[in-house]
Amino acid sequence: MAGLPFKKSGIEIQPVSRETLQDQVYRQVTELIVDGSIIPGQMVTVQSLADAFKVSPMPVREALRRLTAEKALTVVSGRSMGIPPLSRERLTDLRNVRVEIETTTAAWAAESIDEATLEVLKTHLEALERADRASDSNAYVRANYAFHFAMYRAAGSPIMLHIIETLWLQISPYFHLLHDSGNYSTANQRHKEMFEALAKRDAKSIRASIKADIDAAYEILLNLL
Repeated sequence: MAGLPFKKSGIEIQPVSRETLQDQVYRQVTELIVDGSIIPGQMVTVQSLADAFKVSPMPVREALRRLTAEKALTVVSGRSMGIPPLSRERLTDLRNVRVEIETTTAAWAAESIDEATLEVLKTHLEALERADRASDSNAYVRANYAFHFAMYRAAGSPIMLHIIETLWLQISPYFHLLHDSGNYSTANQRHKEMFEALAKRDAKSIRASIKADIDAAYEILLNLL
């Protein structure tokens, strides 16, 4: 599928400044992948991204080289790049690592979360429910990303956050495949449990909800591969 609107969360991407240009381009492309704006089967090119960001091809080329090394993108044909295929073995490996890392980070968040973050999470939870009712896969994937990362940021560990982002770069583009299975409604029940556990500062319960959420998606994706 050629072409890309280069939007995330309904906001047009703005041209990046010249300061730390390579890092800014890398960050924006990363967010496009993690929030589901680039999906499996969709191709991007250095030039299309350079045009969208209004920069020269050089910082885009460097950002794509970094993302290729992180297995978030792969060369599809010629100058086109896309999401790499997901094998059953890599899916299982990602599931195992995600369970360890994300449950620990969520438990840390439960111990330190503040009321302002809970209000943010409540807003994201409402967006998830609206997207599920509307059967809007794109909106759901974006809201799912926003909910989880608001929670993980509350743990206060940039290192863990970076690890989780690296994991999501490899798996989140495939969350679109969960739509037809009814997983979004099931996952939203888990999201409510996560919110309640965070509100109660219950680290044990949020570990269980995160694991159940990861495992449910894993089983569906495993059967699709």
